[in-house]
Amino acid sequence: MKHNITVTVISIVLFVLITNGCIENQNPPPPPKSGTEKLVFDLSGRWKFSLGDEAKWKDEKFDDTKWEKVYVPSSWENQGFHGYDGYAWYRTSFKFTSETKDKDFYLVLGYVDDVDQTFINGNLIGVSGGFPNDYRTAYNAFRKYYIPKEFLNKDGENVIAVRIFDDELDGGIISGNVGLYTYEGGFEPDVNLSGIWDFKTGDDSSFIKNDKNNSNTFQLMVPAHWDIQGYGDYDGFGWYKKSFYLPKDFSNESMILLLGKIDDIDQTFVNGILVGSTGKWNFENIPTDFDSNEEYRINRVYSVPQKLLKYGETNTIVVRVYDGFRNGGIYDGPVGLITQENYKKYYGKK
Repeated sequence: MKHNITVTVISIVLFVLITNGCIENQNPPPPPKSGTEKLVFDLSGRWKFSLGDEAKWKDEKFDDTKWEKVYVPSSWENQGFHGYDGYAWYRTSFKFTSETKDKDFYLVLGYVDDVDQTFINGNLIGVSGGFPNDYRTAYNAFRKYYIPKEFLNKDGENVIAVRIFDDELDGGIISGNVGLYTYEGGFEPDVNLSGIWDFKTGDDSSFIKNDKNNSNTFQLMVPAHWDIQGYGDYDGFGWYKKSFYLPKDFSNESMILLLGKIDDIDQTFVNGILVGSTGKWNFENIPTDFDSNEEYRINRVYSVPQKLLKYGETNTIVVRVYDGFRNGGIYDGPVGLITQENYKKYYGKK
């Protein structure tokens, strides 16, 4: 947060759906928090470990029986690999019980030094920092990665593989309560959009186009400030993009897009059409008033017109952000789509 101020707000919520389907310059009700975080699997302990870097090591069927074993969390320097800087991989596995099969899960790796890509059953679920030749350390980023349900094997073994690059000093999965977590008695979007988003700095509206050929595009985790993901002290424009499949089951539902909190101001597009904005965007070159209303504290809750969404197809969300001071980006959740009915139901409990 930018100010050490404790604010208590008691508000009566007016949920206004403007004719264009947007909620603009409002302070909508904050979505309820996701309940109590519950540890499902404690993943601290002995993991398989190997120096080097081979793409096949992410695969769930790869034979790692001849690998070393190291303790997680702890630096690899403390476990016989003193002075080693470079690439290394960690692997471990877990199985579900009948009581845990149908929940939303997050993998917590805590702090990793310096850069990581994390895979479940060969599928990329998280990345923090940048690997060479575009190296950006993320040693101070807390790793908490949402796991899409379709990546999980609910009836067998699940393999976690973590690729790490360390530039100097300590390396590896350093600290934290490493494990698989879920939330009890809380609130989750119907379509969870936490996780990996495409990202680029600068102000280029061509990013709105739904194509894969944007240059200078990187991957960031959402929600998390971009400053702890290799863009420390960057102030200015940034663009986020996320493509996702929307099941046909929602074709008769009115949907709301939750983007959590954004530092500082944003314009948000769904399939190329503006659906919401927060902050003052009437400027010539760069915003001069970006925090007079403490926009970075406002929860983004945008109604999405049904006619904009493609049910049973791929949709794209693009978020234009301007940060004018210190931390920037989409930094607090939940992030995803929720039906208007479920939003009112969950919020009405609070």
